[in-house]
Amino acid sequence: MQSAPKAGIYLDWNATSPLLPEVRTALYESQGTLWANPSSVHRAGRVARSSLESVREKLAQATGFSARDVVFTSGGTEANNSALEGISSVVLSALEHPSVTRAAERAKARGAEVRWVNVGAEGRITPEAVAAALGALPDAHGATVVVTAVNHETGVIQPVDEIARVVHAAQARLHVDAVQLLGKANLDVLDAADSVALAAHKIGGPKGIGALLFRGTAPKPVLVGGAQERGLRAGTQDATLALGFGIALDHALAHLGERAQLAVLRDLLEQELAAVAHVNGARESRVTHVSNLSFERVGGAELVAALDLEGVYASSGSACSAGTPEPSTLIAAMLGSERAKGAVRFSLGWQTQREDIEYTALAVKRVLTRLG
Repeated sequence: MQSAPKAGIYLDWNATSPLLPEVRTALYESQGTLWANPSSVHRAGRVARSSLESVREKLAQATGFSARDVVFTSGGTEANNSALEGISSVVLSALEHPSVTRAAERAKARGAEVRWVNVGAEGRITPEAVAAALGALPDAHGATVVVTAVNHETGVIQPVDEIARVVHAAQARLHVDAVQLLGKANLDVLDAADSVALAAHKIGGPKGIGALLFRGTAPKPVLVGGAQERGLRAGTQDATLALGFGIALDHALAHLGERAQLAVLRDLLEQELAAVAHVNGARESRVTHVSNLSFERVGGAELVAALDLEGVYASSGSACSAGTPEPSTLIAAMLGSERAKGAVRFSLGWQTQREDIEYTALAVKRVLTRLG
């Protein structure tokens, strides 16, 4: 029987990615050069500030925003929360990341108008559904519409350009959660966004740093107390983390074309498991590295736990929802609770090899036989 590598087979890249070797080296070496507070006016502070600002400029160039309007955050969750801070009305779907849905629920508790977009079985949001939700608001002018460019559980790509036209026609704003888009697909769709959330650790960068980018009206600060980030995000910035973010961004953009190869491995996994699993999400509108599969007669969390013992690391939903006994609310919104109960996400990355997929398919079949 084929055995898994000692380190296991990691198929949870949408949760996080390992540090790129060049990022790891840079983080270690920069501890001796970029340790100073970037807000300090002395030479050591200016060195840290210069490095920080170079990464800010790099993010702006990659996304089409102004560097002045790039705010460093602790990650995608804070960026999404910041985009929704102080809003009076928001339109979103059940397909959004918990950092969006929970922020919307909190806004509602404070008196904001919240409207939910209808979700189809393929997990794609249509412009018509967004228009209907906007039309249900007492006044759509100035409302915030949120859409995740690439879904974190299914990998489905949303029609951001088409949605943006509907949003802007209603004089509303579009916030795009691009955490799973960065490094996975072309960033041109962000030209239509009014604000964008990014995170470093999904592309081989360090945890603890992300960014909120915006056009026009500045977001209301979530953290106050200092003038850092134009007063939009108080707290001492970490130039070393920013450096790691910049290096990971360079790598992601330089190797974007290679990600098409992962589709071959993803499709192989789905072919091997076609007799025992259903694919969740629009097959033709996905990024290349994600497969969300539902299995009958076994719970997704149970299957993930059993695969862990086989040396395969997958997920039964968003990592931010891990540890909860409930099935994916996202898959339930698309396809119903029964389909959600057996859902497992396999997400591939630059270390994934054909033999990993072949072993995973065999491991899944072994586990299903044992559990069934």
